[in-house]
Order: sequence, then structure tokens, then C-alpha cells
Amino acid sequence: MRAGSPRLLREINDRAAIDTLLREGPLTRSDLEYVIGLSKPATAQLLTRLEQDGIVVKDGVRGGGRGPRAQLWSVNGAVAHVAAVDLTPHGAEFAIADITGKVLTEYSAPLPVEAGADVAGAFREATVAATASANLALDDLKHVVIGAQGALNPKTGHLESAPHLPGWSGFDLPGKLSEALGVGVTIENDVNLVALEEMISGEAAELRDFVLVWLSEGVGGAVVVGRRLLRGATGGGGEIDWLRIPGTDGGESGRFGDLVDSPAIVELAARHGFRGDTGWAVVGEAVRSGQDGQAFLAALARRVAMGVANVVSVVDPETVLLCGEVSRAGGAVLAGLVAGELHQLVIPRTPVGLASVPGNPVRAGALHSALSVVREQLFGLAPATAVPIS
Repeated sequence: MRAGSPRLLREINDRAAIDTLLREGPLTRSDLEYVIGLSKPATAQLLTRLEQDGIVVKDGVRGGGRGPRAQLWSVNGAVAHVAAVDLTPHGAEFAIADITGKVLTEYSAPLPVEAGADVAGAFREATVAATASANLALDDLKHVVIGAQGALNPKTGHLESAPHLPGWSGFDLPGKLSEALGVGVTIENDVNLVALEEMISGEAAELRDFVLVWLSEGVGGAVVVGRRLLRGATGGGGEIDWLRIPGTDGGESGRFGDLVDSPAIVELAARHGFRGDTGWAVVGEAVRSGQDGQAFLAALARRVAMGVANVVSVVDPETVLLCGEVSRAGGAVLAGLVAGELHQLVIPRTPVGLASVPGNPVRAGALHSALSVVREQLFGLAPATAVPIS
């Protein structure tokens, strides 16, 4: 056996043990021994070594049966901390978590969006407040991932396709924020993060190729091929709001996003006798109205399908998943209508379903991304999926 091999084997075994404890939670020594395939003495030595290094800690005992109760072990959450952020024109939603993924605090803060604003300074202040609410300091963070409504150009670091966030555009955004915080910052498209989360814990867990369509205040998309996000040369892969589609309802051709954003849906609903302040409000009312809402929902589904058809014709995915407030309000009714309209426009009989990750899927995806970065840095662990996260 060549020199250095025992050390290499220890590193491999340590990595396997840490990965198992992160995935499966607190385990006994015998549980860990079974999963990673080591002998009882080797597993005991491994746990002692990792405990001395501060990587694992004793975490209670497992009861049941007669005799002594078995000691449980888990990864020490205090080893590192991360921040996940959902950035919108209305502000930022933070989640601060430890290395195990346990969320220590959630925090909301308004942030400036206007051109010329000191967005880096404002973001630093908000991040300091968020970490303080978890009884941490800024330098306790190892990485920050921000989900933003735009496309980050990997060559320049500029946030593009984001007219609603003018103050965050026109400069190296991750570079400036990293400098302001003193910690690495990754900027990711918000819908890409939703797609990542769907692959980890949602409807796309078993899919290799799918398209995600976000319908909310605006429209966005993500394209996954072979379980890898299609990002494009300038980061604009999946930016379906800029698709040009034929005129609908007697109108001229235009941008897809202008036909299915919240104001456009509210206007379309008014023509059919439904009134409300947001697209998801009028769609929800139409669904509850049963047959009376069918004409409006069919017209909306036709608009959605015309944009989706362009992507399906090129990508031919296994499934199209609808997400966002409008999609949630429309539910299975809207998804079924979109599928019917889509199948009139393209050859593939692509199913149309609903994304299933609850809560804030953008922030959840950002959290998984941040954890993947730090776990790879500290432990050499591969990301939870094949999707590149930086």
C-alpha cells in the first residue's frame, strides 16, 4: 500500500460518515457502522476523531428495550452557518441556518431598489440584523445565496433582465456584496432555485428533463435537461418572459410576460366579470366560481400555453410544472386547461402539473445551494443534486 493511503482512507470514511449524519440525522454508532460499512472499532475511532475535531457531537440517547440506551451522534451545527435570501422589489426574506440545515431564524427587511441606491450598504445592514436575530455575528456566516428576479451574467456579474431592480444592476453584484459582507455571495435566478428545490424535495425528484413556469407578479421560467439547469451563455436561459408570441384576443403580437403578468391577468379577468387587485386573487375567485369562471380561465390558459409551447417545441421535456401564486390559485383546474391548450399547439403530449414545494421555495432553494457550497468547502461533499449551484 502506497504512502499516505491510510490517511486517504480515513478522509474517505470521515466524509462518508458526515454525509450520512447530515442526510439521516442523529444516529447511533451501530447505525453508522451499518450504513458506511466499517467495523465496530473503526467506527468508534472515527466518531472519537470527529468529536475531537468538533465536527460531531453527542445528541441524546435512543431509548427502547432493556439494557443501556444507545448514544446518538449528529453533526455539530455550530461548525458553520449560512444565509439564504429571497430578494424581490418589496424587500428581502432571510433564513439563517446552521450546517445541518436547521433554520435558526427567519427575518424580513425592506431594501432600496431605485437606481443609484447604496444597495450593498443596505444589504449589509439587513444581513447583520438577520444574523443578530439568530444570536450570531456577520463573520459567523460562511456563505450567502440570494435568489433574485433576474439573470446573472456569469462573465460580468451584472444582474440582467431585472428592470424592477434598477439599483441592483449595472455592476458586479456578487463581487460588490461579497466585499461589503466579507463573505462569499452567490446570486441565482429565483426560478432556478425553485427548480433546484423541486428536484430535491418536490415533483421533479425523479425527473431528468422538465420546464418550470412561474406565474405571479411577473412570469419566469427554468429549464432542466439531464438534471442540470440550462443557464445559457449570459445567464438568461429560461427567461421565458421575453418570448415573442402571436397576438391573442385580437391583439398584436407581443412579449409573453406582458400577457401573463399580474396586471394583464387582472385586465383579462375584468373582461369576464371578475375583479380583484392581483392575478392570483382573480384566478382563485374564478376557480371557486366553477362553471362561471371557465371562460376566463380558458382564455388565461390559452395565453400561458402559447408561451410554454415555444419551450416545449425546443426542449421536449418530460413535464411542465407550474408554480407561483397564480399557479397555486389556479391549481389542478388551471393546469388541466393549460395542458389541453398546449396539446393543441405542439406534437408532444407533455403533462402539465403543479410544483409542490410549500412555503417560500426560492428561499428554500437558496438554503440548499448555500449548504452545498459550504459542505463542499468544509467536508468535500458533493451537492445534493447534479445541478451546479455556483
